[in-house]
Amino acid sequence: MDRRPAPAGRVPRKASKQVRTSTVARGIAAIALTVAGTMTLTVPASAAGSAPSGSLGRLGALTDLVVDRLRVGDDVAAAKFGTDSPIDDPAREEQVLAQVRTQAGALGLDPDAAAVFFRDQISASKVVQRGLFARWTAHPDEAPVTRPDLGQIRARLDRLTTELLAQLKATVDVRARRIPCTAQLALAAGSAVVLDRLDELHRQALGTAVHSVCPADPA
Repeated sequence: MDRRPAPAGRVPRKASKQVRTSTVARGIAAIALTVAGTMTLTVPASAAGSAPSGSLGRLGALTDLVVDRLRVGDDVAAAKFGTDSPIDDPAREEQVLAQVRTQAGALGLDPDAAAVFFRDQISASKVVQRGLFARWTAHPDEAPVTRPDLGQIRARLDRLTTELLAQLKATVDVRARRIPCTAQLALAAGSAVVLDRLDELHRQALGTAVHSVCPADPA
């Protein structure tokens, strides 16, 4: 049998397949969000009442909760804007992640993987907060005139943490393989952009929030 090595510079077949698989997965997600961003400009207001009640696909419920958490980020920004409260709150973040690890373990989820997902949620919220701070600073007339209570906001975030973990548990199978997961995530995220009429800032934040929903390596 001819066992001659592949010519120099040629990528081994297995590695090449993995690269193509990963590229396809990233492409699906990128195209879906791009197309969905365009669709938000073309959906008539009259259609809102007859639109589906939630994001599509097997990851729709998870994505809806992610969007709900992003919306809470708007209230966090309103509560902090014009005060000494910083956007970054490392102590609170570590408290949240510790709680996530404990709850995830109790559900039979990988605590570290759950913490990575929730770190993405925290990062996405900061995208929203920084974007709104910049907008309100540039356009003071758009700044909120009331300041939500941070204690009540944190209670909402705690409830969302529990609900998001339940959805991570419910979607373990669909999220196990990268390509099927990415296809379902593209469907869910794309429909969420349209149905929730997410603007550019919240689309960017959504991309950050769902970054680790699917496995990093093809399976």
